[in-house]
Amino acid sequence: MSRTESARLPVPKTHKLYIGGEFPRSESGRSYVLAKPGAKHAYAQLCLASRKDLRAAVDAAKAAQPGWAGRSAYNRGQILYRMAEMIEGRGESWRALLRDGLGLTAAQATRAFEGVIDALVYFAGATDKYPQVIGAVNPVAGPHHSFTTPEPTGVIGLIFPDEPDPAAIAARIAAAIAAGNSVIALLPDRAGGLVAEFGEAFATADLPGGVVNLLSGDAAELTPQFASHMEIQGLAFLRDEPQQRTELERAAADNMKRCVASHGPLLALERVLDFVEYKTVWHPIGS
Repeated sequence: MSRTESARLPVPKTHKLYIGGEFPRSESGRSYVLAKPGAKHAYAQLCLASRKDLRAAVDAAKAAQPGWAGRSAYNRGQILYRMAEMIEGRGESWRALLRDGLGLTAAQATRAFEGVIDALVYFAGATDKYPQVIGAVNPVAGPHHSFTTPEPTGVIGLIFPDEPDPAAIAARIAAAIAAGNSVIALLPDRAGGLVAEFGEAFATADLPGGVVNLLSGDAAELTPQFASHMEIQGLAFLRDEPQQRTELERAAADNMKRCVASHGPLLALERVLDFVEYKTVWHPIGS
């Protein structure tokens, strides 16, 4: 190895946010370092999202949600499957991030990577099935048909733990958008290292801009804003912090926001049902 090569320092990337199908830096200009435990050098610089970035993500999600919900279940399933294809095609960069950025072993990185793909494929297959499972034709007395069908809740906030779990992140996002919701996902601390890889795959998978928005940032700073924002209709708080969860639920009660803190199985229709509403229609029959 030459002297020049041995003295060369790595140049860490700056991983941006993913908002409205684009990759902006945080408007605050703040960033923080991603490095695996024990590493001498940073793997990447991550943007530290601000409240203004969250508001921009909500605006993008609100604008995209009606069009996304209006697509056929089959088309949403196609796009979710395409998201899995795009991530599978980026296997080398995903494994590098999981090993060199997040500190997973080669075996752990492979399992995590495969879990992401499995989650997206599972919920791609659920988009046209869950309405049949939970929808109903209701028996009623009188000359009417009564139907109950699920509809998306709207704009959903997902707040993840600091320790990255790629498969859990993929499953929660996929479950929410499978039902026609749009999503703002906060990936704090080391989990923020996944924003770039997820974002680059989503941006090239025919997913309309704004359906999924990804923020890396400080959960303590942004969680109250998720709870109080009037345009976020549902919120999944997936961190193991009971006190903060209680405070969040109190704040969300003021605007009647649905809050979920389920830690149940990831690959299950229950994750889709976390954020659907039920509409019952009565239709007269007879002359």
